[in-house]
Amino acid sequence: MIAMLGMPFVVSPARIDETPHAGEPPHAYLHRVTCAKLDAVRVKGRNDDAAVLVADTIVVSPRGVLLGKPANSDEAQAMVEHLAGATHEVTTCFALSTGLAGAPMAHLQAVTTRVTFRALIGGEARAYAATGEGRDKAGGYAVQGKAAAFVERIEGSYTNVVGLPLCEVVVAIRQLGWW
Repeated sequence: MIAMLGMPFVVSPARIDETPHAGEPPHAYLHRVTCAKLDAVRVKGRNDDAAVLVADTIVVSPRGVLLGKPANSDEAQAMVEHLAGATHEVTTCFALSTGLAGAPMAHLQAVTTRVTFRALIGGEARAYAATGEGRDKAGGYAVQGKAAAFVERIEGSYTNVVGLPLCEVVVAIRQLGWW
């Protein structure tokens, strides 16, 4: 999504432990993981004043349960079935900073979108999970793919559900005078 804006960037994966802590509320987990990603990227970065953007996205079920990335098709199917016929929340937290290790964070923001899935019939969830499309996605689905057929309504940022609230990121970058 950053590439389509014509903004130059370099991808630098942050390898951190994303395991939720026992009893950790979903939004506390999201904040912790986003900040850990920022620290990890800055430590291995060029250590200069280049802009750094990190983000993490969570899906919270209608019952308040954090739905991570499914380990297999059975987990993906269970997640999609859990979301069917109800509204869930997708929240992305993003942070902006320079590449200087220890520099203060320039911007931290969480964006929440409410997504309503229609009721699913027959083996729709099983068939979708079998495609593998949602295997590496929080909540077990990709809204920009075949799961779009499950979405009855979106309240908020569509790109947030894809994985990065592009409008909010651009506004923050511009407010910082970085682009």
